[in-house]
Amino acid sequence: MELNCPHCQRRNRLPPERLPELPNCGACGAPLLEGGVLELDAGSFDALIAHAPRPVLVDFWAPWCSPCRQFAPTYLATAKILSERYVFAKLDTEAEPEIAARTGIRSIPTLVLFHEGHELSRRSGALPGPELRRWLLMQD
Repeated sequence: MELNCPHCQRRNRLPPERLPELPNCGACGAPLLEGGVLELDAGSFDALIAHAPRPVLVDFWAPWCSPCRQFAPTYLATAKILSERYVFAKLDTEAEPEIAARTGIRSIPTLVLFHEGHELSRRSGALPGPELRRWLLMQD
């Protein structure tokens, strides 16, 4: 699987079974799963959902979606606050329509919380930061 570092955006290739080891970026040395938002694609989505060492929150979005773009800074700020408890990721539904269809995404933005390959919860629509954090922490 390949993941873009959320800090320097360099592509990192690693076997999915190494995700529980909390790997660092080969270029900048920053933790791949902490402090930022991972950009997922068809090659990384299933592996991350199945092998991440903690729950994964995926923001399903599209570049043309105004609410999605407005929500992005809130999502990033929440990722920086709660990255030790959750892995934060985004998936562009326009670029990956088959994953959006498979996961039942009917509107965007939609947040889906996964753990050990299974969906735990979902929420549609952009949320203010405090409400997003409250919703996430209620899932524990």
